Amino acid sequence: MRTKLGYAIAGAIGVGILGIGAWFLADPAGAGAGFGVPAPPADDPYLAVKGVRDVGAGLVMLTLLAAVRGPDRRRTVGLALLAFSTIPFGDAVIVLSRDGSPLAGLGVHGATAAIMVVGAGALLSRSRGRQESRAQALTGPEVIVR
Repeated sequence: MRTKLGYAIAGAIGVGILGIGAWFLADPAGAGAGFGVPAPPADDPYLAVKGVRDVGAGLVMLTLLAAVRGPDRRRTVGLALLAFSTIPFGDAVIVLSRDGSPLAGLGVHGATAAIMVVGAGALLSRSRGRQESRAQALTGPEVIVR
């Protein structure tokens, strides 16, 4: 159940940030206004830079979900999700420290970071008993030779 939740969050974040990046590229003024701080002029190249950054981040997350298979998938996607959570956390700090909208700072960026950490935790957590029993199933019983 936790694994499915983690993958669902990773997929939703990947698709969502890809969409936000596309929004910043297609409608810089509209997307910039929703960020939480006063938006620069629509032709400011930093809005396009943010759009490209977000499209790239979304594509990386979706690529990891699609391409990584095997026993390392949970760990790889979980660590990537945790690392990517620094982006909305940083965005929240920027919005809140520059007299931006608390609703955008906490309700959008902060909540996104928290959801990403929950997803990462769901993918990275595993009960010790299950890990040991899986390792034993893969390697067989311990044999002591005297």
